[in-house]
Amino acid sequence: MTTQSIGCSFSNIKPFLALSRTTHGFLDMSTPLLCALLALGAVPSYTVIILGLITAFSGYTAIYALNDIVSYREDREKMSAEDNHQAYAVEAGELRHPIAQGVLSLKAGVTWCVFWLSLALIAGYFLNPIVPVILLAGGILEVVYCRLFTVSSLRIFVSGLVKACGPVAAVFAVTPSPDPLFVGAILLWIMLFEIGGQNIPADWNDVEEDKRLNAKTIPVQFGPNYASWIILLATSAAVIVSFVPLMLSSIGFSVSFLVLNACLGGYLLLRPAYSLFRTKESRYATSLFNYASYYPLAIFCLTGLQLVMRAV
Repeated sequence: MTTQSIGCSFSNIKPFLALSRTTHGFLDMSTPLLCALLALGAVPSYTVIILGLITAFSGYTAIYALNDIVSYREDREKMSAEDNHQAYAVEAGELRHPIAQGVLSLKAGVTWCVFWLSLALIAGYFLNPIVPVILLAGGILEVVYCRLFTVSSLRIFVSGLVKACGPVAAVFAVTPSPDPLFVGAILLWIMLFEIGGQNIPADWNDVEEDKRLNAKTIPVQFGPNYASWIILLATSAAVIVSFVPLMLSSIGFSVSFLVLNACLGGYLLLRPAYSLFRTKESRYATSLFNYASYYPLAIFCLTGLQLVMRAV
């Protein structure tokens, strides 16, 4: 295969990767991996790891694509204006919302989404039959979230539930009958993280476009002051709640690692959230979104390090 043909093949796949926000999807995969480690208290078997990676990658690829498929009309209207911008860098790119831009057909996007969702459901079934049920629930909730765009700002809670489906599914993948308190802590932790660290900051950067569409987002409906308060409270609560699953895990985190958990939460969530709260400037919403995107990966690495230290 020549260099030219390789470049051509990559160009053909780029719109699909943009549709699924694959860069961000890779970061998101660390969340179910983290929750699986916490639930099991050890590294899973090779079979579970392989099936888990397939399920996680396929699931996030499908759900992000589903978001663009359901919302392509709204995205097209938002991007048609001269003041459109690509603010949050982890997801941004010239091919953002490729269906809305006409770079990718709706039929091709749906086919892509169905393929990856099917693969996620099949691989998830072999982990635990309840996993595909949770993933399907996440897909339905994603559609509900998109349809509430011009209906209610309470859609932030639906977004939190969608983001929590993957991690909760991962818990059931490694522990068929997990502790309900542990599952509840994971659910609340991820919801708070999504609401304060991802969803509202992302909406903050789309305020002008969303106003034209009469969108019901927190920044549009309640303004920067109210939105910054919610962000600060949600991220603070996320850092506090994070201690619950860590302490419930059989990994047995030492005090020093719990302190490191607080430091990571402070640096990646609270610090940028406070900067946004103090300034109300959109560039700090971008900063918060970007820093928060690495928060699950950082805690995953911390958990892995604790497992290694315990084994030594």
